[in-house]
Formats: sequence, C-alpha cells, structure tokens
Amino acid sequence: MSDPLALHPLTYVRQVRGWGKNELARLMRERGAELGIPLATNRTTVWKWEQGQEPDADARTVLADLLGVPYDYVRTESWPRWLPAWESTALIAPWTPAGTVKVFADLVRSGHMDRRGFLSITGAALTGVAANWVEAPEAFASALEGDRVTDEMVSTIERRVETLRTLDDQMGGARLLDQATSDLALVTSLLGNASYTGAVERRLYGTAARVSYLAGWMAYDKGLRSLGQRYYVGALRSARTGKDDGFGAFVLAEMGVHVSDIGDTATRVKLIGTAIDNAPAAMPPGASSYLYLHQAEALSRDGQHEAAGKALNQAYDLWSTHREGDCPDWLGWYGEAQLKSTEGKIMLRSGYPEKATSALAVAVEQAVPRDRAVRSGRLATARLAARDLDGALDAANVGLALLESKVRSDRAHVRLKKFSGHLEPHATAPAVHEFRDRLRALPVAA
Repeated sequence: MSDPLALHPLTYVRQVRGWGKNELARLMRERGAELGIPLATNRTTVWKWEQGQEPDADARTVLADLLGVPYDYVRTESWPRWLPAWESTALIAPWTPAGTVKVFADLVRSGHMDRRGFLSITGAALTGVAANWVEAPEAFASALEGDRVTDEMVSTIERRVETLRTLDDQMGGARLLDQATSDLALVTSLLGNASYTGAVERRLYGTAARVSYLAGWMAYDKGLRSLGQRYYVGALRSARTGKDDGFGAFVLAEMGVHVSDIGDTATRVKLIGTAIDNAPAAMPPGASSYLYLHQAEALSRDGQHEAAGKALNQAYDLWSTHREGDCPDWLGWYGEAQLKSTEGKIMLRSGYPEKATSALAVAVEQAVPRDRAVRSGRLATARLAARDLDGALDAANVGLALLESKVRSDRAHVRLKKFSGHLEPHATAPAVHEFRDRLRALPVAA
C-alpha cells in the first residue's frame, strides 16, 4: 500500500476497503438507488474527485451513507476533511519511530475532526491495537538532519505538559485542547526534523506520549470520543517507541473507558486484561493498584459483579502497600478519591445505593474541581436511588455551581442532565424546578 500520508483521503479510504475506482463507482450507484438518489458515477468521476474536484451534494450524501459518516458531520466539514481516513492511518502505520511520527503529524494536521459521540476505533480494531502494542519491536535510534535538541529543551516541554495537566484538573479539558494540540505539534516537529541523542529521543517520545494522552483525555472530557481515542492510539504508540510500557499499560486501560461508554463492555475487559498481563513486573504498587481498579470497573460494567469485587479488593490491597512518592509522574494524582469513586460506582451498579453514597461522598470531597463536578452527578444519582431527594439535589448543585463558575466538562454536564431525567417523579418540587432551570441555563459545551 502507498504511503497513507501521500494519498488523497478518498484514495486511502478505497485502498483500505479493497475497492478499485470502478468498484466504488458501482457501490455508489447501487447505494444511490437505494436512497432514491440516481447517480451516474463512473471510474472517471472517482478519478476526478481524487484529483481535487469536489463531489456534488447528491454524491456527498450517498458517499457519506456508504462510509457510515453522519451527514451532520459532512455539512459542517469541507471536502475531503470528513472522510474517515485518519483512523486507518493510525491502525496500519508501522510500530516504529517513523510510523509514530507519521501518526502524530497526521493527527496534528487533522485538527479537531470528530463525529461527536461516534467512536471510530472499537471492537476488534481496538484489541488489535492492544496486540500490536504488546508485540511492537524495540525502538531504534534515529537522527535526522536539523538542530540538536538539548536536555534543557525537553525539560521545558515537560514542564509545559505538567502545567497543562494541572490546569486540566482545575478547569476541565474543553478550554485547553488547543494548547495540548499545539504542544504535541511542537514535539512532533522536533522528532521529525531535529537531531538528538538516544537519551533525548527517548524523552521526546515519552513527552509526546504524555501530551497525546492528555489531549485525548481533554477531547473525551469535551465529548469528542473519536478524536480522544485517536490521540490515545498516538500515545500508546509513542510510549512503546520510548520503551515506557508502564505508561502504555495505563493508556490501554484508559482506552477501555471509551468503548464501555458506548456499551462494548467485553472489549474493555479484554483491554485491561492485556494491560495487566503485559505491564512491567517492576511497576510500583500504586500503579498496579490503578490497573486493577480499572479492571474492577470494567468487570462491573460487564455484569461480572463478583469478579469486580475481587479486583477492587486487589486494588485496595496494592494501594495499602504503596509508599509516598513511588507512583510515576503520570499517576501522581491517583489516590483514595479514585478508589472510592470506583467503589461507589460498583456498589450503585450492584444494587446497593446506600453503600454507594458513603464512598462517593468521599470521592467528591477529595476530588479536584473538574472531577468534583463529574462525580457530583453520580453521587446525586446514588442518593436519589436511596430515596434522599434533598441530599441528591445538594450533591447535584455542587456540580452545577462548578459548571457555572470555573469548570467546562461535557461529561459533567451530561451526567447532570441524566440525573435531571431521574427527577421527573418529583418535577413539581420547587427545589427540583430551580435546579432544572439553572441546568438549562448552562452553555452547551463547545
């Protein structure tokens, strides 16, 4: 196959699917007939599109339907930006330094393209990514012509990423995604054009992995699931290239959250199993605790409540043996608040709302502002399930106040709207009416 970054996106989409120009033309005529849109598409028509000519509105409608692209996305993005080409590039590029740089370069160029709420890397493709991470070859040293990157330059970028992570805790990711993308572009440019020692190269790939993960997390927090997952694939690749399999296991665990959110709980169980089985043996107890906590949540979502309880106990046991400061830099925020949050979710899902509320209350109290906004909605839901309407509204109003004042988080907003739906039996209560009015007044996350 040709270099995916040198092809027109439509050419690449065809090659990935094994379609020649004649085949695509035939499929479009057939799909157009099914949709009541007569087309005269032929091989020459497809060739012209791949040379830069834009399809007319009818052809765009049929092509979008054929490729499974929501038409709302087609209307808001120019041709050919809406074609689903990046995802395939991320999945087939070689797991080498050059392949990783290509994936990052394409991701940076693509901007924030995302079919909102539509996760494009799922199921077998996602478990294939996990397998490639496990089997990827050792990164090899490479030096390209250009200015030399110094240790001090890398340290400056690392501090930028750490500052960005701190701001995300306080404000949520919606306002910060552009900054994360800019930082990733900087690191990608250095990797592709500068010269550096082997030690600096490894730090650059490690930094790229962290900022790509952070961008993915911000995109997810903003409700851009497809974009977030693509950033995560980039982070996983870069962690492998930089020989940081501990961080790779962490990213793989986080990727599972996206697929379980759309109902594919079985894939999440597989992903976290792969992460645990292939994490470095020397991982500190705190980091291992985090992986088992993910496994507990994955199993709980999959309905395996007994196994989830065992994994949760393992997470707590490992955390009890950790020493202050032994967690890696990418997990410095992990602690009791995260453990209690997952415990509360598992208890609520298992049908014990009273037990869930005590754990979730601790999780909310100890959380940074963005997480407090997100978790308040879940605590409110648990209290409502325990027949405590006043307590539920108190919790929900904590999250609402944060969204009104300092935090932008699509996840928190969506969770509060879901809680609002549960309030329908109490719709006439003045406090419920006031909460719903304030919630409706919130700006839509952008």
